[in-house]
Amino acid sequence: MNQPGPDAEAEVIHWRDLQASLAANGQRRLVLIEGDREDALLWLRQRLPGLDFDQGLWTGPKVDSPDGRLVPMAPTRARSWLGRELPLVVWDGRQGNPPDDLAALTGALTAGGLLFWLMPPLSDWCRFADPDYARTGLDHGGEHPFAGRMSALLADHKAVIRVSPGRASLPLIPPLPEVPFAVGTTSDQQQLIERLVRFGFGRRRRPLVITADRGRGKSAAMGMAAAELLLKGRQDIIVTAPSAQSTDTLFRHASVVLADVLTESGDEERGNARGKKRLGTPADEKCLVTRSGARLRFVPIRTLLASRPEAEVILVDEAAALPAPLLKSVLLGWPRVAFATTVHGYEGAGRGFAIRFRQVLDEKTPQWQAVTLTAPVRWAQSDPLEALVSELFLLAADGDVGLTRPETAEAPVIEPFQPAHASDQVLAEAFGLLVDAHYRTSPADLRQWLDDPRARSWRATLNGRTVGVLWSTEEGGFSPVLAGEVSLGTRRVRGHLLAQSLASHSGYPEAAALKGLRVVRVAVADEFRRLGIGRRLVDAARVAATECGIDYLGTSFGGSVDLVAFWQGCGLGVARMGLQQEASSGEYPIQMMRGLSSDGLELAERIRSRLVSHWLTLLPDNWPELEPELLAQVTADLPGGPALNAEDLRELHQFAHGHRGFAVTVPVLRKLGQAPGVMAWLAQHPSLGLWCLGVMQGRPWSWLQAETLCLGQRDGEDRLRQLVRDLLENGPEL
Repeated sequence: MNQPGPDAEAEVIHWRDLQASLAANGQRRLVLIEGDREDALLWLRQRLPGLDFDQGLWTGPKVDSPDGRLVPMAPTRARSWLGRELPLVVWDGRQGNPPDDLAALTGALTAGGLLFWLMPPLSDWCRFADPDYARTGLDHGGEHPFAGRMSALLADHKAVIRVSPGRASLPLIPPLPEVPFAVGTTSDQQQLIERLVRFGFGRRRRPLVITADRGRGKSAAMGMAAAELLLKGRQDIIVTAPSAQSTDTLFRHASVVLADVLTESGDEERGNARGKKRLGTPADEKCLVTRSGARLRFVPIRTLLASRPEAEVILVDEAAALPAPLLKSVLLGWPRVAFATTVHGYEGAGRGFAIRFRQVLDEKTPQWQAVTLTAPVRWAQSDPLEALVSELFLLAADGDVGLTRPETAEAPVIEPFQPAHASDQVLAEAFGLLVDAHYRTSPADLRQWLDDPRARSWRATLNGRTVGVLWSTEEGGFSPVLAGEVSLGTRRVRGHLLAQSLASHSGYPEAAALKGLRVVRVAVADEFRRLGIGRRLVDAARVAATECGIDYLGTSFGGSVDLVAFWQGCGLGVARMGLQQEASSGEYPIQMMRGLSSDGLELAERIRSRLVSHWLTLLPDNWPELEPELLAQVTADLPGGPALNAEDLRELHQFAHGHRGFAVTVPVLRKLGQAPGVMAWLAQHPSLGLWCLGVMQGRPWSWLQAETLCLGQRDGEDRLRQLVRDLLENGPEL
């Protein structure tokens, strides 16, 4: 083992004094160790053993760990530490720097904490071949504006201590404050606890939405409030979150309040929550039980919705990281639900979540309440590291352009946009729009946007302010051999989502051989929506793509009626629907495209026609959760299926006006659904849900009855007969 010499020993004492001073001031620091990796590891091995910490994290290979108290962890697993607390982190940047995970760990660092970051010299960052790029499809070569921007911000920031092993330099130690910082319940937290207790005994259907920046103690407050509710008589409170680990803080604070009333099983869980387990040990089950039998327990959200247990209060922590449709189901499934989420961050932008979820809340529970926490808990308001991380990753990027909607339809200026060359103010405006429009937008998206050499962007401005932005990327253009391998599924090329999907899943190697432009994001400031700005941005991308020889324009997104309608208005048609619901949104991915060249037009027509021929077969087994309105919309968007012949029309007449059985008429009823204009007509009919779920998706009558779409089989068949009569008399010509 490398023993520090006298000078190094004195330096260790200096670093320990720094820790103590930072803790007293409620601050944290980033220690940037620049230069050769082996020199950096040696420097750490000589100093870390003398520093004051019980356990920390190390993101490099286990064999290289510079201190035995560090728990090894892959860089891409850092977000699993959301909601937990760490005194020290050693981040090996030579193993990769996924932005979301790096930002997440800074949120777990407590007052007095140090984040050691091993990297090349700052001057080399813009060309540093980050190993994490291979995971995202980014190119190692060339310039990396994202890293270059970070290096410029880090160079002289007061939150950064720059270390070059071999050169004598010691960090400045902040003077001790008159009143040392102490972690405790803030007035914000106390008010939230009281609010949650009133909520837990209050009127039904008045959900509470809690938003806060990271480190504000919302999880701790929810834990203390849950404990108070149990002490005051509530018997069953359920917590759900993206993972059991992300509720560690909540359960730890609840167990402290309940310390004197827990059963033996509760005492065991309390010990686990207090950290008696080694850091990194997962908690598969969490349940605090009082001697009176009252329970606070964790239930994964999908298990919660599948089993539908009774509970007096549901607490949803880190809500922005959960699929919106699942959150809606929880909202409607229990009488008292509180949602908490981070406003800005690496787990999804809570502000964007609030904007989108507010629409559901306003419609379903108009008496909902909002609470915001502002005061930090784990560190002081003066902590410079929080400001640095926010600036590095644009966590506080805001889509509020500060303009009012114009009285007249003043046309914004649409022009190409290069985010890597924009000022930080303009970049923050544009990225803030993406954050508000897509609640899963994260720092990783910022890196992808800045560093992707195939990215093409456009910006809409009004009076010099950004009111709309479109981000796209060029895809495809593979050799015939590679395109064939992609189509067979034997090769996968990262960064070509749409081209690869259409080649492999739809079965057309031409989709990978031709050149496509995929729109990754399009966003318009909330005050300027429905003025046609989004369509003008898409049109600008289409014109530019056509001029430079791109064969087709396309996009891929979590399917919703509004989004499909928007893209239809831009001239795109449905080309594919994914078979699995997206983990982030709970929605089925939909891919839409528009041919630009003659080859692209032919490809789009073939793909869409092929989907039509497969649609009725795929639909019943693969999209059971597809909402009727979206099913009708997609079906109506596709080219018409085989024409109804005389025999088909005769059977429809017999079903509508006679007693022909439903079961034997299903084939022709489904065929009817693909006739031109029929599904668009059905979309306006009150029995649309019964038609989509009973006819197109083949749900059993018992299920349809449970969903209140009919009173039973006889009533359902009568409704469908009436629907077909209405269609034959008043619908489109067949």
